[in-house]
Amino acid sequence: MPEKWSGLVIGPKSRWVTLIIWIVLAVILTVLLPPVKEMERNNAPNLEADSPSVVADRLIKEQFPGSSGVPALVVWHREGGLTTEDFALIRKLSASIADKPLEAQGTAVPLHQMPQPALQKMASEDGSTFVQPVLFQENTATEILKESLTDFQERTKAEAGNDPFAADIKDGTALSARISGPAGISIDATGLFRGADVSLLIATVLLVLILLLLIYRSPILAVIPLVGVGFAYLVTSPLLGWMAGEGWITVDGQAISIMTVLLFGAGTDYCLFFISHFRQELRREPDKRVALRRAFKDASGAIAMSGFTVVLSLFALLAAKYGAYHRFAVPFSLSIFIMGIASLTLVPALLAIIGRASFFPFIPRTEAMEQEHALKKGKAYKPRKPQRGLGTATGRIVVSRPWTVVIVCIVLLGGLAGFTPQIKFTYDLLSSFPKEMPSREGFTLISEAYAPGDLAPVTVVVQTEGKLVDAGKLLAGQTLIDHVPEPVASGSDPDLQAYKLSLNINPYSQEAMNYIPQLRGIMEEGLATVGIPDAAQKVWIGGQTAAQYDTEQLTIRDMSVVMPLVIVLIMLLLLAYLRSVTAMLYLIGTVVLSYGSALGLGWIILHYVMGADAIQGAIPLYAFAFLVALGEDYNIFMISSIWNKRKTMPLGQAIREGVAETGGVITSAGLILAATFAVLATLPIQVLVQFGLITAIGVLLDTFVVRPFLVPAITALLGKAAFWPGSADLVQDRSAQS
Repeated sequence: MPEKWSGLVIGPKSRWVTLIIWIVLAVILTVLLPPVKEMERNNAPNLEADSPSVVADRLIKEQFPGSSGVPALVVWHREGGLTTEDFALIRKLSASIADKPLEAQGTAVPLHQMPQPALQKMASEDGSTFVQPVLFQENTATEILKESLTDFQERTKAEAGNDPFAADIKDGTALSARISGPAGISIDATGLFRGADVSLLIATVLLVLILLLLIYRSPILAVIPLVGVGFAYLVTSPLLGWMAGEGWITVDGQAISIMTVLLFGAGTDYCLFFISHFRQELRREPDKRVALRRAFKDASGAIAMSGFTVVLSLFALLAAKYGAYHRFAVPFSLSIFIMGIASLTLVPALLAIIGRASFFPFIPRTEAMEQEHALKKGKAYKPRKPQRGLGTATGRIVVSRPWTVVIVCIVLLGGLAGFTPQIKFTYDLLSSFPKEMPSREGFTLISEAYAPGDLAPVTVVVQTEGKLVDAGKLLAGQTLIDHVPEPVASGSDPDLQAYKLSLNINPYSQEAMNYIPQLRGIMEEGLATVGIPDAAQKVWIGGQTAAQYDTEQLTIRDMSVVMPLVIVLIMLLLLAYLRSVTAMLYLIGTVVLSYGSALGLGWIILHYVMGADAIQGAIPLYAFAFLVALGEDYNIFMISSIWNKRKTMPLGQAIREGVAETGGVITSAGLILAATFAVLATLPIQVLVQFGLITAIGVLLDTFVVRPFLVPAITALLGKAAFWPGSADLVQDRSAQS
């Protein structure tokens, strides 16, 4: 099969056909279909329609329309205290948006109709801060929110004669303003990802190009993988854009940013594995076409298997119910699938066209060709010395001292994994933002001047069924509630009452999230006490804190479903490819151990070195899907080499040569993949910093510990049993392990 496929891809004429097909395909798709960037939807819901907070928010919207909507909180601040002119400006702006509403504006508090003394009472206790709420319609697109609030800022500059939104909030003489609340957070989050896209792409391309130049010292060879990745992206982007336009999938900026990194990292790896085989064959075979066909035969199976492993692992995210995880599945798996095809078609075709010149100026030749080349140059020929690099030394160590290697690796990786129970998680989006982001600065002002919960109140709705329910009495003494307001009755059902509670702690914190079930229990118990049946069905809790609690619960559910599913899928693929139960078990076990150690070491760095109090709750599942699949890639490439060699030589020798043969290329590939993920750590978004750092650590552990030491040492210890039941064709040699 590989021989037939190679003839279709890299034959004398078909190599040009292959290149032309990719060019035509990329051009047609780019012209006819929209790019994925145009189809991004960054405000797509993450929770399911039946999530408790979603049900509550829907009820609040229907029954209490005056309090529903997406709030933008304009935070006015002057260090020395707000002046009469400041309040006059606020009233003018309130009148402006009342007379000429902003696009998608909902209910606006009529501050312009209030006398100044009433406004001053609404300010903070020290008089330095005032919060002006502006509601927008539910499900308003982030772009419209941004345009509307930009309009508001322009009106402010026109009325004030300066720009309070650009003023330093610590300047004691100037009036400053910041936009926070859900609308401001949404705008800032979208802007961060959008601004990161271009810089991320440029940084990734430059990094990969520099690393390829350092590894191969060939400008042509450094460009070939980038060409393959570029064409894969040109095909993937319009296909994803078309699927999103048809409503089949939803894509967001975060998914596309990580997809770009994944394409360059994993795609370059697949190209390197093929190029490495081609270079080895060129040193044995004078005919470049024969060498390329042999390289194709040797590398295609492992590349296809590795790519398919990653595709299925990432596609398993479709089983997730949390929207952000679910939305990752198709872009990630499709991009790797197309990249895998490019690695086995476009890249070999380019190598067939360019030939040995691909490696210029360090062109690989056979011994006879080297002699002829030296003769033409008038130089004395020096026979090629056997390569005795780090890979050769590593191979000798794992075969001669397998128990020592296994014990050291397990102690090291297990020790790092032991830190995972200490990890603390957060679902606070604001903590991912740079401290100078407007929404975070606004939140800081609110939390310092008011109860911090005013930024995102918790709304509790109860069905009293005509009975007297004293929420103030129920909630009296609750240390996390700043105050209990009077209830608001629904216009259509007076027995339906809403309490808008303001917590005295950060409403985005883990402590606030943990309070939600406790608050529900208090209200349900109170309803049951006054004789209301089915109290659990008569309490609804909405707001951002409740939504984050539901996010945490859904994430826990997704981890318990997706992680086992990924493991099962990879186990089945390994079993089908290697036909060995034993190899499948220890290959899976080593990457899972590596994942745990990456989380542990990542926490050590993030917490004890970088000072992070917690990591984002999404990190474990994201890192698992990537590290288990990508880590298995390296195992497959190395074990495939040992698998092939064991049929013609003793197992010990096969391990030594397999480790030595794959050492250089896997090390190079691992460094490139880790570096591309590390680029995420340079972005001003903490969730990407944490994900990029932990994933890069995991790749490096796989590259320098699991692949060169742990896996081959286990193989050496198990001997023929390492490939059970497919071990009948092993060469019998008692000295194989010596």
